[in-house]
Amino acid sequence: RFRSKRRPPELYWSLQPVRDTHEKQIQLWKELILDYCKAQKVFLIGVVEDFPLFSNSAIDRTLSHEARETFLSAIVGEGSAEWLDKGHRKCLILWHRIQDWADIILHFVKENGLEDSLMTVEEIRSGTESHGTKLQGIDRTILMRTLKLLENKGKLALFKRTSADDEGVKFSV
Repeated sequence: RFRSKRRPPELYWSLQPVRDTHEKQIQLWKELILDYCKAQKVFLIGVVEDFPLFSNSAIDRTLSHEARETFLSAIVGEGSAEWLDKGHRKCLILWHRIQDWADIILHFVKENGLEDSLMTVEEIRSGTESHGTKLQGIDRTILMRTLKLLENKGKLALFKRTSADDEGVKFSV
């Protein structure tokens, strides 16, 4: 169960009209959303779907669609998320930026002695070596972007086979 001391006060469930209060509200929500997503390994938030932080049954409050989009847009604006569609319905949360994920993968490879080794993409996400690491359960979109970044830097080669589940990664760290 996620606990945060930063849970916005009751008054912050509605978008605030006063600029200073509005900015503080956005900052609190950005931190809360990112902390929650990192703690719970959440990579995707749907604006119109149920999301645990966007409602509080104890005080019978729910964030409006406008507030949800405002807070997520603020996270997108700082580079810690991306909209996956033009309608701003789905948001990919990057509680680690792609370059940070690249560093995590390189550390993982070195720590596990996987230099010059071949793995599948799925093994990186759910294999024995990744169990209990930050890579366990990583969103496939984020992982593929990270691997392509590392490929462009000459740190690995991606191999495609007949299916997406069969993609291979050859590390050359």
